[in-house]
Amino acid sequence: MLENYVTIYKENKAEIVEKKSRFIATIKHVETEEEIKIFLEQINKKYFDARHNVFAYTIGTKQILERCSDDGEPSGTAGLPILEVIRGNNLHNVIIIVTRYFGGTLLGTGGLVRAYSSSAKSVIETSDIVENILYHLLEVKVDYNLTGKVQYEILQNNHIIYETQYLDKVCYKVLVKYSEKEIFSNKMLDITSGTSVINNEGIYYASTDSDKAITLRKKIK
Repeated sequence: MLENYVTIYKENKAEIVEKKSRFIATIKHVETEEEIKIFLEQINKKYFDARHNVFAYTIGTKQILERCSDDGEPSGTAGLPILEVIRGNNLHNVIIIVTRYFGGTLLGTGGLVRAYSSSAKSVIETSDIVENILYHLLEVKVDYNLTGKVQYEILQNNHIIYETQYLDKVCYKVLVKYSEKEIFSNKMLDITSGTSVINNEGIYYASTDSDKAITLRKKIK
């Protein structure tokens, strides 16, 4: 399982024109084949009058699944070049669909490869790219008189306080990097003299946007 990967934060679109043919590239973050199927149907419906809707995608963090389609373009001139651009940018869990409106001039195999590659590069370059990191979401319950010490330890070691609840005890929901769970748990027990209660609420991928807001992408288990 990948402990971190780079992906697209939100759907984006870019367009180029090559010898009067329009190439409209749409990129989206996806995690399942069902999401891909729905998105393909949406794009095919939106651009129903286009000559081609070429696509490539990669999904998965344990076993990586990659697929592409030329959608009627000469074999190897469309889907594979898009997939190579995705690979070259080290992106995971994304699909790129490039819609082509034919302009009347044949581009040849080399021209098609360049056009579809350029379309994919253009939409990636104008997209918000984020790093998804694998975390344990740990619930830490402590007495009120220990909150200063606990907060300092959490923030000093670059863990993330996802949520705080003030009940009979203070309850912190903390995102701890996957490989640091044991160290963190032991430290919490140490600084609270064994009085803290720690529960694991699951393993998630999470990303931070430009405003430092945390988004839990997907619960792994």
